[in-house]
Amino acid sequence: MVVVHGVSLTPGVLVSSFPLPLSSSNARSLNGNSTVSFFLKKRPLSRKIFAGNQSAKFDSKSQALSASKKVLVPDNVDDGASLVTDDHPLQGPSTVTEESQILNLESQTMEEDGTVITEDQASVSVNSSKVVREREVKPRTVPPPGNGQIIYEIDPMLRSYKDHLDYRYKQYRRLREEIDKYEGGLEAFSRGYEKLGFLRSDAGITYREWAPGAKSASLIGDFNNWNPNADIMTRNEFGVWEIFLPNNSDGSPAIPHGSRVKIRMDTPSGIKDSIPAWIKFSVQAPGEIPFNGIYYDPPEEEKYVFKHRQPKRPKSLRIYESHVGMSSTEPMINTYANFRDDVLPRIKKLGYNAVPCHKLFAPSSRCGTPEELKSLIDRAHELGLVVLMDIVHSHASKNTLDGLNMFDGTDAHYFHSGPRGYHWMWDSRLFNYGSWEVLRYLLSNARWWLEEYKFDGFRFDGVTSMMYTHHGLSVGFTGNYTEYFGLETDVDAVTYLMLVNDMIHGLYPEAVTVGEDVSGMPTFCIPVQDGGVGFDYRLHMAIADKWIEILKKRDEDWKMGTSFTRLPTEGGQRSVLPMLRVTIKLLLDMYDFMALDRPSTPLVDRGIALHKMIRLITMGLGGEGYLNFMGNEFGHPEWIDFPRGEQRLSDGSVIPGNNFSYDKCRRRFDLVRDADYLRYHGLQEFDRAMQHLEERYGFMTSEHQFISRKDEGDRVIVFERGDLVFVFNFHWTSSYFDYRIGCSKPGKYKIVLDSDDPLFGGFGRLDRKSEYFTFDGSYDGRPSSFMVYTPCRTAVVYALADRDDGLETLDPKS
Repeated sequence: MVVVHGVSLTPGVLVSSFPLPLSSSNARSLNGNSTVSFFLKKRPLSRKIFAGNQSAKFDSKSQALSASKKVLVPDNVDDGASLVTDDHPLQGPSTVTEESQILNLESQTMEEDGTVITEDQASVSVNSSKVVREREVKPRTVPPPGNGQIIYEIDPMLRSYKDHLDYRYKQYRRLREEIDKYEGGLEAFSRGYEKLGFLRSDAGITYREWAPGAKSASLIGDFNNWNPNADIMTRNEFGVWEIFLPNNSDGSPAIPHGSRVKIRMDTPSGIKDSIPAWIKFSVQAPGEIPFNGIYYDPPEEEKYVFKHRQPKRPKSLRIYESHVGMSSTEPMINTYANFRDDVLPRIKKLGYNAVPCHKLFAPSSRCGTPEELKSLIDRAHELGLVVLMDIVHSHASKNTLDGLNMFDGTDAHYFHSGPRGYHWMWDSRLFNYGSWEVLRYLLSNARWWLEEYKFDGFRFDGVTSMMYTHHGLSVGFTGNYTEYFGLETDVDAVTYLMLVNDMIHGLYPEAVTVGEDVSGMPTFCIPVQDGGVGFDYRLHMAIADKWIEILKKRDEDWKMGTSFTRLPTEGGQRSVLPMLRVTIKLLLDMYDFMALDRPSTPLVDRGIALHKMIRLITMGLGGEGYLNFMGNEFGHPEWIDFPRGEQRLSDGSVIPGNNFSYDKCRRRFDLVRDADYLRYHGLQEFDRAMQHLEERYGFMTSEHQFISRKDEGDRVIVFERGDLVFVFNFHWTSSYFDYRIGCSKPGKYKIVLDSDDPLFGGFGRLDRKSEYFTFDGSYDGRPSSFMVYTPCRTAVVYALADRDDGLETLDPKS
């Protein structure tokens, strides 16, 4: 028997030669014995592609896929033919007409996804009756690995840890080689959803599931009245369960679109009904706790068709982090449609260029249908916004009813067994990144969102937890390299992160990856081929934590020299993405005295002034990207919370819930959208001006960065970023006239952003039309300088006035 990692193939079945994932599943470990190599073979004489069956004995070496493919597309197919794809390989020979594999024959040179296509005018005869057009297709490919040695040129200190880093890269290269050998490459391996789960062909529906621990399995659902004896599945030697359901006599599918489905298994832990691991949609019925897996295959007329091209990767990343479910002004779980219509235009107007969506493996009915999610993403693309998926590959719920935990009745299916597979703080399960099938599952998950939903990239959640066996818990990272490259590093997890970044950037060059890491691991944002982990940005949560620490102190106790320091970049990479989730609760009384027609208070004045300064200095010094959580731009006045019950941990402790209350499940956008008479409006307008300033000058990605002054007595910080000069006066009472600040370029300067502008809730102590002329001579280590008035608790940005770049567009009143 010849097996494609768990899938038997029958000779004589004509399949497309577009590079397919050559296996559905395989129970072998990465460190275990290799299984038989098998590749689809192209027959040069008949120009057909054949696959082998259980009894065929092929020479695996002769069946390597060629790098360039010729796709054969029939002009017509008899309607009455028995059409079967390799999704149901035990049927007789037939011609593949699966819609996803038939290419549009219109002459063109470039598809929207970047695939280059040219049409050959020649036609060939197949079986003396079929006329087949042939086109040359340049498939998407992941470039081969590099040598992984560039990291030592970028950071010579890494040479002391060369053994560890070379071992890491060797493991990555070994995986790439094995994936190439057994799976036809990373491009094919990352399309596991074309071999597992529910697969529709012209002949019927194939369902496959990897569950090696199960003793028996059957497919149940609305379509067969939940009868466990109606559709019994068969198991191969690799633990892949399979069933084929032919179409009904009228040609309709055996499982109607929208039907509830589950897999019933007899497992070592007993009989259990599980949502298929590769399900594409799940629904939680009103009043019910468990979710239901939904067979999702809408008719063509109901499928959403994307209308707008995906934006190019922005030069500087300004993320408006949002939670779709909590984005309504009403206490409710908001929908994709409402978010699309109400929130996206707001994000665009504010000047952000990226928005992440919080989801898991498949869309949930809580916020709408998959088609509505696609509509949301398409609308964002129309507005020029990139959409990042907030993806969770660091852990999974320990829920055995709806999730992957104990899916086949065993503890070590998708996860490590024992203590290594359990996160004690998060009360969740931890993936086994050394498992071949876990790699397929996670890589395919990432690929699915990019391919099917047109996401523009990902924010990987909890990456610090992944990279270390201690998960970063109770560990104070000091920057010593021994903390990153030792026995406590989970090399399997780091290797997976290298693989997924390699796959994403190789197949989707414009995609963005952001990793949430608080440890500061070196090489994190260096390309994989150079020896790095491959992320574009590091989401540096430590910045938000630092602000929380600072804000608990009196202003008098803030230290300019240690509190406000530029985070270092890594080898020229855009490696740090600051995150700002500072609630105004830490600064002022949220509701009282916020009306503009009533007197303010010192507490309110302090809170509004510092809130603006904190955001601007974070953007100015924090890194090459900026992230704001929805509502923080106007100082959202209350805590937000998703409806949830209490959670009992395995140690007996209880995490309180909110009794599934919707009271805090909202964002009070009405405080600024419909109420410009409130002080929240000024905070929002400052945020808008701040984003547009960065769009105009691109200072976050400028190579020129210099902090010229951190004065502990004056509480003044002065720094240059790009062509701008930033002046912050954190003193609570002292304002300074004729205050001299250094600059790198001589000339005439003018104000381009002033936190004290009345439009921003300030006191208007500066004249925006004033001009500032430089003096010759070194000052604060800069070749030139000029004099300014810097009021207390203000942030002012200056730019050369003779620069012809439309400064007037930055007027806050525009």
